[in-house]
Amino acid sequence: RGDEKENKDTVALIRIDKSAIRPDDGDTFFYKDFTIRILGIDAPEIIHKEHGIFENQPYGRKAAEMTIDILRKAKIVEYIPFQNDKYGRLLAHVFVNGKLLSVHLIKAGLAYETVSHYGDNGFPELAQRILKAAHESPSPPFEKPYKWRRRHQIRKWK
Repeated sequence: RGDEKENKDTVALIRIDKSAIRPDDGDTFFYKDFTIRILGIDAPEIIHKEHGIFENQPYGRKAAEMTIDILRKAKIVEYIPFQNDKYGRLLAHVFVNGKLLSVHLIKAGLAYETVSHYGDNGFPELAQRILKAAHESPSPPFEKPYKWRRRHQIRKWK
């Protein structure tokens, strides 16, 4: 189990009460009164009218369903917090039964890695696991979500 995590001396794992998890999309879920955004990946979009997304990206529903299914069926769900993003979501590495959820989603072809763009965020060993999964897995069968958002998201300016 320890081989799937950073050195326990340097990080604090926080256990999640699974009954307090609610679904959002493939790389985000609600927990109690806050939102957790999974670090290291970008999953396809689903409808989020409040964010200007009025249609599902191909594979978006599948990614969202897989994420919540994995979280609900897990024996143990834990996370390592990083920081809040500009949207107020908690960026965190999420573990399911001791394994990185991001790696599972990459291997399932339902997420792209984002480590090569954003860096390791202070978690070099976890970032390497994510990159390794991405290099060993086929490319997902959908457009990179950031490119899809550029064409489909309706932004409200000023």
